[in-house]
Amino acid sequence: MTDFPLLLLGPVIRRAESHLVRIQIATSKEINPRFELAGVQAHQHTYLSRLGDKLFLYSCTLTPVDGHFPCDEPLDYGLSDGQTAIDLSALSYPNCEQPNLVIPKQLHSVLHGSCRNPHHYSDDALIQADKLVEQALIDEGTAKRAQLLIMSGDQIYADDVAGPMLLAIHELIGKLGIYKEQTPLIDTGDDIKATLYTRADILPKTPWQELSKWHSGYWFRKDEPHFSSVKSANHLVHFEEFIALYLLSLSAPIWQLIDLSTYEIAQNHPRKQQFDAELRHLTRLAQTQKHAARLMAHVSTLMIFDDHDVTDDWNLTANWEQAVYTHPASSGIIRNAMLSYALFQGWGNTANDQSWPFFSLLDTHLNNQQWQLQSAAKAVFDYDYWHFQLATSPNVVVLDTRTHRWRSEQDFNEPSGLLDWERLLELETTLEGSEQVILVSPAPVFGVKSIEAIQAIFTLCGKPLMVDCENWMAHEGSAKKLLNIFRRGETPEETIILSGDVHYSFCFSVKARFGDRDNRIWQLTASGIKNEFPRKLINFLDKLDSILYSPRSPLNLFTKRWQMKVDKHDTTSGPQKHLVSHAAISLVELEQGNLSRYRLFHSDGSVTEYEL
Repeated sequence: MTDFPLLLLGPVIRRAESHLVRIQIATSKEINPRFELAGVQAHQHTYLSRLGDKLFLYSCTLTPVDGHFPCDEPLDYGLSDGQTAIDLSALSYPNCEQPNLVIPKQLHSVLHGSCRNPHHYSDDALIQADKLVEQALIDEGTAKRAQLLIMSGDQIYADDVAGPMLLAIHELIGKLGIYKEQTPLIDTGDDIKATLYTRADILPKTPWQELSKWHSGYWFRKDEPHFSSVKSANHLVHFEEFIALYLLSLSAPIWQLIDLSTYEIAQNHPRKQQFDAELRHLTRLAQTQKHAARLMAHVSTLMIFDDHDVTDDWNLTANWEQAVYTHPASSGIIRNAMLSYALFQGWGNTANDQSWPFFSLLDTHLNNQQWQLQSAAKAVFDYDYWHFQLATSPNVVVLDTRTHRWRSEQDFNEPSGLLDWERLLELETTLEGSEQVILVSPAPVFGVKSIEAIQAIFTLCGKPLMVDCENWMAHEGSAKKLLNIFRRGETPEETIILSGDVHYSFCFSVKARFGDRDNRIWQLTASGIKNEFPRKLINFLDKLDSILYSPRSPLNLFTKRWQMKVDKHDTTSGPQKHLVSHAAISLVELEQGNLSRYRLFHSDGSVTEYEL
């Protein structure tokens, strides 16, 4: 008989500010969770989402009795089931009896990263983030500890799932009795082990007969896949699969229920070598997941989606959207991904959970312990407020660059702009009057010109999906409007853009070539936490970029951002000069709201610092 831990997930500290703190936990039985902050009286509002026979997700909001919580100082906290204290010692740092949180106000130390692929061969860089917090508590008390963790996309990889991970997902579904969809979108088979690495063949496709005669698939009698991920062999489909993947990605105790040592496939299986490699990397993640859990139990964590949280190339072109959202199974997969995101990521970003619609949505679509989600898609797709802000100093502004796309009206196969006109106007208003701001854009605003040029060539050839052509400069309208925002006199004097997505890291500084105000923009890109770009290729592209787009190169005049002067900052050590492909979490250090230091803490323990 399986010995179920009471606490399956968390506590995960999410949005934390002077008037509210959000904390999320999951348990294996129903309890009455009560959080106590040392020396502070607080009201608690708790919402229970029952997701399985042995899976209870609690979303807890604490509000101060006297009007505000103390900021920028540690607050010890405890958890009880209403009567008995729950042991959180496994989440405490040395010499600390309880975990503690810090409510950030004046930011001086921010952790940032993206792209955490569980089965990538690199170690998890969140281990280093956890060690940074531990060392700060030992060396300097709480004065220099990280106040905020920003994860800017691809916290899960729903479209790129390892074979052993899919087995773990279904083992967890069975053990926790996670409720299943009453009407499955696609028949993925009862024997998951027998159908590993076969889902790409059964994911929805548009039959060749229905394709335009201008489409190559029509003439080659080839159906057009709706999902463009090249690693979709184990693509998640069902709502219960997404729930299980979130638990496995965020929790340490949940791995006690999974025995990876028993996982194997036949010696003659064509993917045997891949399966064994994935199993090794996943086993390492399971062993080190305690570091990520401890980090998130101490540091307020904000998250925003990018494509892999849903599926690769999500909403990249109008053609992609048209194919996916008009097909019931395809749109159902997107619905399941977004609904699970709303539960495990989206809620924790919001400032007011009274207006959060997805708890009641789930309640109304659960019948006899089965999900009936067919009519839930409209509410999920129509939700308009995935973006958010945090009123710290500097202000943190997080963009949703996935659901407010500026679609090309001339050619549905061209990349959409990452924000539409309405959202760009809203961003312009948000930035007005701020002296300093941290702007979170999942994709870099100021990327590598040589790579963007290659993407533009593929777009001209009608293949934007092949090279993930999702950069801000790919769409004429959104590029011009965004650059005009940055060139305005009302733009903050210091704008720090935090981005990920690309699987390599860099530090650029940007200034307008013409204008009366000396504004400074930093493009800080950290990617990935557990992912990397091929190092030899990125070194080649770095050198190519330095040759083709040197400061004196006339090619700069042909880029959309020729009115902005972009300087690439060098690393102080290591073989990679500008573009660093080495799994890492970044540490952004500020003095009075201005960038003072930028470092990458790599998964192997090494450190890269950029010259500022």
